[in-house]
Amino acid sequence: MILPQQETGKTSVQTRQRVFNLLADLKSLFKAVVLFSNVLPVITGLALALYFTNTSLVEVWSVALLTVVGSTMVMAGALILNNWYDVDIDSVMARTKSRPTVTGTISLKVVLAMGIAFTMSGFILLLFTSVEAVGYAFVGWFTYVVLYTMWSKRRYTFNTIIGSVSGAVPPLIGWAAIDSTLHIVPMVLFLILFIWQMPHTYAIAIKKHDEYKAAGVAMLPVIRGVKTTKWHMLFYICCLLPLPFFLSTLGISFLILATLMNFGWFLLSVSGFRTKDDYNWAHWNFLYSVNYITFLFFFMIIVTFFGK
Repeated sequence: MILPQQETGKTSVQTRQRVFNLLADLKSLFKAVVLFSNVLPVITGLALALYFTNTSLVEVWSVALLTVVGSTMVMAGALILNNWYDVDIDSVMARTKSRPTVTGTISLKVVLAMGIAFTMSGFILLLFTSVEAVGYAFVGWFTYVVLYTMWSKRRYTFNTIIGSVSGAVPPLIGWAAIDSTLHIVPMVLFLILFIWQMPHTYAIAIKKHDEYKAAGVAMLPVIRGVKTTKWHMLFYICCLLPLPFFLSTLGISFLILATLMNFGWFLLSVSGFRTKDDYNWAHWNFLYSVNYITFLFFFMIIVTFFGK
């Protein structure tokens, strides 16, 4: 015999489980980690624009808020649409098989509607900041959704370059909401993100080589091999080496930190030509790249608040 208290308790547990599952599905649908990694550069661009134009956050707090929320919604919309379009690929790859678009817990029609709704809402909010910010957001969205997801990802190895363009736009959105991007700092931020994404993405592609191959995604290690990919990674990491010196106005502490991190990644990249375990080496490169960009952009924000 089931007592009323037991029945209520069982229902409560089931409700909590459903809520937990829904939150997990939404987190997967929004690609929460990727979304956060794109929002951080927006905030960095904002912070540096305020810093270099001697503008107080109190003076433009509404613009800053609209910029962060609007750009987040546009990027969320792009990521949702990527999930919607790539459902066939995601069903093959082990790391994406649990996405709600694959399991069917959220219908594709709903996912498509969500992607469009978030995109349009984000653009509307950004219209209250600056036209330039809207323009950069559109470039990032169009490049990621149309040129990367729908056109190049399955066909060409240069899909990584196209994807890197969209991923490098966020700091320009943040800066453009405050001031014109005709300034060396936002351009360097764009270059750092663009170049960083190449070895970062190649590391993932080496780790997931077999999955990308099975899914028919034209990643560089699948088409041209791991050794060639290592040379490409080393080239792009070398391209990062001089960039901190163009941001020397952020102070000596930033310059030292960025240079040390660049040199550390260079040494890790070179070690790949001696390793016998490409998967483990690629995994360490992936971890290094994630921490590299997070620490670098966080430190830029810290410098603007606490001085050089």
